[in-house]
Amino acid sequence: MELSRPFKAMVLPRPPGPGGDGYLAKLSSVGSISDEETCEKLRGLIQRQVQICKRNVEVMDAVRRGAQLAIDECQFQFRNRRWNCSTLESVPVFGKVVTQGTREAAFVYAISAASVAFAVTRACSSGELDKCGCDRNVHGVSPEGFQWSGCSDNIAYGVAFSQSFVDIRERSKGQSSNRALMNLHNNEAGRKAILNNMRVECKCHGVSGSCEVKTCWKAMPPFRKVGNVIKEKFDGATEVELRKVGTTKVLVPRNSQFKPHTDEDLVYLDPSPDFCEHDPRTPGILGTAGRFCNKTSKAIDGCELMCCGRGFHTEEVEVVDRCSCKFHWCCYVKCKQCRKMVEMHTCR
Repeated sequence: MELSRPFKAMVLPRPPGPGGDGYLAKLSSVGSISDEETCEKLRGLIQRQVQICKRNVEVMDAVRRGAQLAIDECQFQFRNRRWNCSTLESVPVFGKVVTQGTREAAFVYAISAASVAFAVTRACSSGELDKCGCDRNVHGVSPEGFQWSGCSDNIAYGVAFSQSFVDIRERSKGQSSNRALMNLHNNEAGRKAILNNMRVECKCHGVSGSCEVKTCWKAMPPFRKVGNVIKEKFDGATEVELRKVGTTKVLVPRNSQFKPHTDEDLVYLDPSPDFCEHDPRTPGILGTAGRFCNKTSKAIDGCELMCCGRGFHTEEVEVVDRCSCKFHWCCYVKCKQCRKMVEMHTCR
């Protein structure tokens, strides 16, 4: 049973502002992007992104799906944390949480860049786009002896489009600011979570299911796997600061005793707020009052931590579950509905 409040995923457009955070998430609520005129109406995009949109109108529906994928995955990964990736209706989609250089912002940028690469690659492989298709560079016989065949995911195209469309926002600011460098680094770390977890899928051919001939292709991991990897990187993110090395500005660990971060790691500039109380001055920090918590857990989803020491309410509610399920030939499953009373705990 899911112990989390429902989220609002509806997004209302607003004029582009200085932050630009959540502009990808805004696309999730847009209808089909079918012509160049629609590109002009996509609020939150900078002019160079509008130009890319106009040149790649057929790809933009995949970008829109990727934006929704990013919101869904963010909300899944943070469902049991104080900040649960809730979206807002009339302010930047994730509020001011991601205008600050926190590790939460690092996650949002990484998952957004990854979701665009993932969705565009999936559109290529499905034959949805004229500009790309399967990866034809994967062919011949592998060193392991199997035949490369089938439709390998064209991850190179998806990553290149994500770099072009997503990163242009930061590159247009100039790469000398610490926040632009942070965002670009985390964008690339998100895409690495796909690239480094590509897998080989195979099919056997032969008499009676034997594997006399095996054909294989390269496939992306499920996006849940990508989300899990980026969430692990969030948990181990490195706090960094801007430093000049020669003539180049780079991000280095704030604590010199920490080992340097890699291209796959997430980095952040500012410590996160505790997210305990609703802060009307900071849209997106909704507090944890009314959130479900786990009375027996000692982790962040437990009532002590989730409720920030404020205590919690307990009530008995009736829950309806499927039970006594039986498989019937052929081919369906029939279940009964069972009712039971359970204790639910919500933060004060």
